[in-house]
Amino acid sequence: MLPAAGHLLSLLLVIGTGNTLPSLRAPPQGCYVAEEAGERTFRCSQAGLSAVPAGIPNDTRKLYLDANRLASVPAGAFEHLPVLEELDLSHNVLAHLSGAAFQGLAGTLRHLDLSANQLASVPVEAFVGLQIQVNLSANPWRCDCALQEVLRRVRLAPGTGTGIVCGPGARPDLVGQEFLPLAGEEELCGAGRGGVRRSTDVALLVIMGGWLLLVGAYLAHYMWQNRDDPRRPLKRAPLKRVRSEDASTVSTVV
Repeated sequence: MLPAAGHLLSLLLVIGTGNTLPSLRAPPQGCYVAEEAGERTFRCSQAGLSAVPAGIPNDTRKLYLDANRLASVPAGAFEHLPVLEELDLSHNVLAHLSGAAFQGLAGTLRHLDLSANQLASVPVEAFVGLQIQVNLSANPWRCDCALQEVLRRVRLAPGTGTGIVCGPGARPDLVGQEFLPLAGEEELCGAGRGGVRRSTDVALLVIMGGWLLLVGAYLAHYMWQNRDDPRRPLKRAPLKRVRSEDASTVSTVV
C-alpha cells in the first residue's frame, strides 16, 4: 500500500505545481530518455521503427528518430509535444509528409533534419508558420514549385544547400543539378509568386512579335508592288501642240 500511496502523492504534486505531466508509457525497445545539456531528450536512433512511436514524454525538447524505417509522417504526429525544439528524422525512407505533419509545433520547433530520405516533394503547408532551420540535403528532389516555396519559408542549416540536388523525377535538363542556383534563376510556380510578372512578360513578347510580323508583311507587300520601279524608264507627258489659229485667237483676246 505504501508504494501505491507514494506514487499517487507524486502525481498530485505534479498536478498541483502545474507542471507538464510526462507520458507514463514505457518507451519502445531501443529508445530511451536522457537529459542532455539540461534538456529532456528522447532518443530512438537505429531502433528499427517503421512508424512514429507512442510513449514519447510530452516534455521532450529534443527528439531523435534518425536511422529507422519511417516511410511517412502523418498529420499531428508530434502535436502532443508542446515544447519540442529539435526533431531529427534523417536517414529514414521518408517519401511522404502530411501537410499537417508538424502541426502544433509552430511556436517551439527550431531545428528539423529531413536529410538522407526519399523525399521528391513536400507540401508547402507542412512548413507554414514554422520558424525553423532545416536540413533538406540528400533527397531525390523533383525540383518543383513546392520545394521552391518551402525554401522561401525556411532557413537552411549551414553547409547543407549544396546537398539539395534534383533527382530522377525532375525535368531532364535539371537532373543532377544543385537546386539553389536554379531556384534563383527560374520561377517554377507558374502564375504563383513571381509568375504573374513572367506571364506578363510573355504576353508583351507575343504582342511585340505580332506587331513585327505585321510591319514585316507590310514592307514585303510594298517592295513586291514596287519591285519593277527602278528599271522602268521615266515617261514624259506628251506635249500638246497649239495650232496657229488657236495662238492667234489667244493673241487677239489678250
